[in-house]
Amino acid sequence: MRTHSLLRQTIIRSKSFTELHLSLSLPFPSMAVSFKMCASFGLFVGLMMLGLVSSAKFDELFQPGWAMDHFIYEGELLKLKLDNYSGAGFASKSKYLFGKVTMQIKLVEGDSAGTVTAYYMSSDGPNHNEFDFEFLGNTTGEPYLVQTNVYVNGVGNREQRMNLWFDPTKDFHSYSILWNQRQVVFLVDETPIRVHTNMEHKGIPFPKDQAMGVYSSIWNADDWATQGGLVKTDWSHAPFIASYKGFEIDACECPVSVAANEIADKCRSSGEKRFWWDEPTMSELSVHQSHQLVWVRANHLVYDYCTDTARFPVMPVECEHHHH
Repeated sequence: MRTHSLLRQTIIRSKSFTELHLSLSLPFPSMAVSFKMCASFGLFVGLMMLGLVSSAKFDELFQPGWAMDHFIYEGELLKLKLDNYSGAGFASKSKYLFGKVTMQIKLVEGDSAGTVTAYYMSSDGPNHNEFDFEFLGNTTGEPYLVQTNVYVNGVGNREQRMNLWFDPTKDFHSYSILWNQRQVVFLVDETPIRVHTNMEHKGIPFPKDQAMGVYSSIWNADDWATQGGLVKTDWSHAPFIASYKGFEIDACECPVSVAANEIADKCRSSGEKRFWWDEPTMSELSVHQSHQLVWVRANHLVYDYCTDTARFPVMPVECEHHHH
């Protein structure tokens, strides 16, 4: 019964994915959206393609984590408020292993200096894994910076920063994390901006056995967020508002009842049990996606830990093997 329900929902969602492909605005005209996930859905004859297809309604997937009085609900739109009393944050009700998570976010308008809007996946414990989007506010007229980071077994320090090819405060844009056994891909409006590849064959750990929750928050970080902490939050412009909609989680849900050593088996394809994130087309970027990533890095990357010789006199080992 569960399998039939998942398969039915998956086929329904494939239609909405097709519609999404047609409606995306792209950074330059020749760009076509290349995550053809819809091709893996419903069209894969004779083999079940499974995934946890979840509603886009906030309260079905998430719950407030702190400062509930700083949540503003407007229909299916959620706003988080930051003032000089508090920020706010929310968390997914479940944890997941592999799949794709998407939120549409409109960032703080005007003078957002000192503020951080964070959107990330994380497991628990001192040796946790984590994939971060952190949107670093700026003074009016200066571009927002997007900082990404990857923690593996509790070790981070893998920051990259970039600006965007649009103003993220004027409208909603989709921000996604795609995760499988081969790669972690950060996407903005379906355009890859960063890839963290599995290089276990080189002796480099890869996050693949800890279920992760999905989180977002807005908070004051004026000790570091804007120009290294030189520009402080101007509370006369509060409250600072980050807006959300279009919550999507298409991933393998890991109930608390599932033992840690069984999670990977539960969420890995085997026999007739097939998950879309294990399909060969999901194991690496397509040629077109690789071109998109090269374009983003050439035009919008402003900081990469791999080239920061002051912090890392010896290049981090994974940087030697990443070609992006």
